[in-house]
Amino acid sequence: MSINANNENTADIKNQDKYADRVRAITSQMSLNKGGKPKVCVVTFGCQQNEADSEKIMGSAKELGYEKTALQDDADLIIFNTCAVREHAELKALSKTGQLKHLKDKNPDLLVGLWGCMVNQESRIEDIKHKYPYVDFVAGTNMLHRLPEILCDVMVNKRRRYYVDSQDVSVVEGVPTQRSSSIKALVSIMYGCDNFCTYCIVPYVRGRERSRKPDDIISEVKELVAGGCKDITLLGQNVNSYGKGLNGEDKCTFPEMLERIANLDGDFVLRFMTSHPKDASDELVRVIRDNPKIERHFHLPLQSGDDRVLKAMNRKYTAQKYLEIAEKLKSIPDMLLTTDIIVGFPSETDEEFENTLKLVEKVNFDAVFSFIYSPRPGTPAAKLEDPTPYEQKTKRMSELLGLQRENVLKINQSFVGKTVRVLCETKQNEKGLFTGRTSSFKLVKFESEDKNIYGKFVNVKITGFSESCISGNAVFE
Repeated sequence: MSINANNENTADIKNQDKYADRVRAITSQMSLNKGGKPKVCVVTFGCQQNEADSEKIMGSAKELGYEKTALQDDADLIIFNTCAVREHAELKALSKTGQLKHLKDKNPDLLVGLWGCMVNQESRIEDIKHKYPYVDFVAGTNMLHRLPEILCDVMVNKRRRYYVDSQDVSVVEGVPTQRSSSIKALVSIMYGCDNFCTYCIVPYVRGRERSRKPDDIISEVKELVAGGCKDITLLGQNVNSYGKGLNGEDKCTFPEMLERIANLDGDFVLRFMTSHPKDASDELVRVIRDNPKIERHFHLPLQSGDDRVLKAMNRKYTAQKYLEIAEKLKSIPDMLLTTDIIVGFPSETDEEFENTLKLVEKVNFDAVFSFIYSPRPGTPAAKLEDPTPYEQKTKRMSELLGLQRENVLKINQSFVGKTVRVLCETKQNEKGLFTGRTSSFKLVKFESEDKNIYGKFVNVKITGFSESCISGNAVFE
């Protein structure tokens, strides 16, 4: 294991090889005692960034002598990588943690760790200390490179440890990664967020924005493409602000980064997630339009279609400005837009929610990811009065889902008769169908005479549709 950081505070990073050697000695002895490698199970809650983090946790664990398992009953090390965006995600992670007690009772040598956003909140750490005594360690989002140290500390000193440091803003390169797919890859290009939307806990648990150096990103993508990867997703809390803070020869904007990657040799689709409307520039629209490798799908979170609510959310754009950006993006041929919407933000009125419905109808989104507002302790919105009954919020949610159902059926029907290019992402299932996605991220289920198409691009003639996908048959010249 050889890792490095792009700032001056690297003492703990340089020590990781020492810790790794100690842990490998322990896991080697465990292998002799067990007659096989000790096993690690990593369970992910939350977003794609958490999935990318989990791939690094798994990669480091494997280099330390562990073998991957999906079965918690078989594991010697279980790590839950947690989410804090909504209360439901936290409660789910804590519920699953509670179920590990019986495993710890059966196997006292089992190590249990909680990682990620949830444990970067002081209140949750206190909960874990007192209510979950069988959790051996917690580690914050910026501790990915320190797994060797954490495990060494717990194994050798036999004590519970809490590795949470919100002041550590290192951008660490070289952390081993165990990809969950050979044809699709998640590539983090930046970490943290500077937007401080009033409902959002992310800036508090993931820290302020910091970008990876462009050459490090390009090298990672080149290696992925050379290894046969066909679908690459660039990740950041707000990828549009990538490059802020980079200087000199490292200075690079997000449109420039997209263009550099799109110009690399190889046949692949380039995706990205997530964009903030306030930073969606005309240059970004141009780069997408001019580069066919870049996906024809843009996830542009709206959150609300009412200007007063948007201001209360600290979103820094108006409904009209959002609509103008959406129209520019939809001027790109085959472009599909998806979005996030919060239903029932504190003090949102029926009239203000109607403004959201009107904007949803105007934009005609391919998908709307909607959630009833969940107060996050420590955020400004959590202190706001919220007089709207929950039943009223669920009614609004039903209205939104009903409208979106009509929108997506019309969009999916429009594909019938067209031939689309699809990356085959699965083997043939029990119904004889393959599954894949178009450049616009549209889910496609299809039949194919050629069964050897996993990981390949194929053309599919669309003959049917449903609310969830489009369907058809692969065509070969």
